[in-house]
Amino acid sequence: MCYCSTSSLTPSWVGTLDVLVGLSDELAKLDAFVEGVVKKVAQYMADVLEDSKDKVQENLLANGVDLVTYITRFQWDMAKYPIKQSLKNISEIIAKGVTQIDNDLKSRASAYNNLKGNLQNLERKNAGSLLTRSLAEIVKKDDFVLDSEYLVTLLVVVPKLNHNDWIKQYETLAEMVVPRSSNVLSEDQDSYLCNVTLFRKAVDDFRHKARENKFIVRDFQYNEEEMKADKEEMNRLSTDKKKQFGPLVRWLKVNFSEAFIAWIHVKALRVFVESVLRYGLPVNFQAMLLQPNKKTMKKLREVLHELYKHLDSSAAAIIDAPMDIPGLNLSQQEYYPYVYYKIDCNLLEFK
Repeated sequence: MCYCSTSSLTPSWVGTLDVLVGLSDELAKLDAFVEGVVKKVAQYMADVLEDSKDKVQENLLANGVDLVTYITRFQWDMAKYPIKQSLKNISEIIAKGVTQIDNDLKSRASAYNNLKGNLQNLERKNAGSLLTRSLAEIVKKDDFVLDSEYLVTLLVVVPKLNHNDWIKQYETLAEMVVPRSSNVLSEDQDSYLCNVTLFRKAVDDFRHKARENKFIVRDFQYNEEEMKADKEEMNRLSTDKKKQFGPLVRWLKVNFSEAFIAWIHVKALRVFVESVLRYGLPVNFQAMLLQPNKKTMKKLREVLHELYKHLDSSAAAIIDAPMDIPGLNLSQQEYYPYVYYKIDCNLLEFK
């Protein structure tokens, strides 16, 4: 029906009931906050690794093991969260650490996203059709008449279906077009990129007549310095992205583990506090981890209800509540005679 293991909690804390009641509310908020940070780190890991599911799962570990293994072998971390500290102090330690992870994630993600966005903008300029893409990587110096007081070379996108018309017409679209000055420089699925040389004073008339015949003159000036600067900028951004990628993935891996471990410790705190509030002192309860099969969830609820209904008769009427409430948000529908918190290890939805 389900996999079951004993959870190693250390119920050695003490506190008055009024303190525990207040702490119960604070822990509920902390639970939601830490879960949110865990999911943000996991999602950003997926974004950085570009939704490669296998690679993402390889890096979403807690203490070097997969999440289910960590939970089922859970031991309270005495070094990080000494039990000599009060419950409130431990919750504050967790909140401070996870808040730092959240803040660091925001700054690191912002820097990497800006770098990635700038690189994508440059790459986008070199992609797409001849009507929209940058032409700097296509043309060369020999394709132009340069440094002429009277002549200028234009670049024209000619639909393939109209190429024969272009060959017949381009010399007569305007006055002062240099004969036999047009060549095909490149092509894509739909068009050819052609050059043509003419006198500068005929450019406006040529543009107008070309557009009437479905020939599109691109705005382009051959400038080696600008083209070199754009290429250097792309190389710089690409190099910077590669340099940041490895350290960023390592940071995400380490801090996902830290956040997830903190989250499970919050769950342990909530189990302890809620159990004391429900069943009183001295402490007399055992925490268990259940990993139910989806098909047997309802049956498991019925069995647990029969076992523990004597603990709280007010929960008797809730046995038929829906079981598929997403996430870990608790509501009255999820109240049972035993203390129950859900841990969802499916942190990502892949496209």
